[in-house]
Amino acid sequence: MNSEEKKIIAKNWFENLRNSICKEYEDIEYKKSKKKTLFQKTNWKAGGSSKGGGVFSLIKNGTVFDKVGVNISTVSGKFNNEFRKKIPGALKNPNFWASGISIVAHMKSPKVPAFHFNTRFIVTTKSWFGGGMDMTPCIKDTNQKKYFHSKIKNMCDIHNKKYYPEHKKNCDNYFYLPHRKEPRGDGGIFFDYLNSNNWSKDFNYTKDVGATFLKVSSEIIKRKMFLKWNDKDKDKQLIKRGRYVEFNLLYDRGTKFGLNTNGNIEAIFMSLPPLAKW
Repeated sequence: MNSEEKKIIAKNWFENLRNSICKEYEDIEYKKSKKKTLFQKTNWKAGGSSKGGGVFSLIKNGTVFDKVGVNISTVSGKFNNEFRKKIPGALKNPNFWASGISIVAHMKSPKVPAFHFNTRFIVTTKSWFGGGMDMTPCIKDTNQKKYFHSKIKNMCDIHNKKYYPEHKKNCDNYFYLPHRKEPRGDGGIFFDYLNSNNWSKDFNYTKDVGATFLKVSSEIIKRKMFLKWNDKDKDKQLIKRGRYVEFNLLYDRGTKFGLNTNGNIEAIFMSLPPLAKW
């Protein structure tokens, strides 16, 4: 299988996963509101010298989702002189191709945690997969955290017994606010530069990460979306969202990558909540 075939296969998977997640989340909205709520989709094109683009899909002010965005993109171009130093295989040759999916879900109810997920395939003179998922509750729930991590671990262990401890550690280290000296949430898994020299094996793992996110996020949302909450709970949620904003603007690699590859600004900042508090 050559590089171009791999690109097409990966791109198609991200698009199919987008469709599955959007349908599931629309069904969840319907279960609570009994009204048909659909994602509003917007096409966008890469700016500057980059080519390609993507589609970001959005539900705002739903009965379950305060704001949920699902973005898919496929772009190519050249890294700028400063950014290419940070990307494997780009120092001598700045050309790149990248395709991926990114999801952030902020909930109406403070009892339901926020979710983040992304996976991507990037090609320079080298190629690799990256991504992961994490969960950010504003109200602690030990059983919920155990359930979330057990599902992820079971999936990881099918592929490689080392993946869960390694990728969990990556997530704990990455989704951390140094200036606050606190984690962003309950963690999950995070991996980057995954290339075992077996493309099919790495791709299958990446696909399972996406399938597991869809299943576990859906199950947790359905369990908690009918629970009652009060103003005190909402205040906790808005303060926690403030931490979320701080992380995404100061440290998030995806935000930096999008800004350095002429990505769509609305899609890049899709992850920010509609309301936050400090």
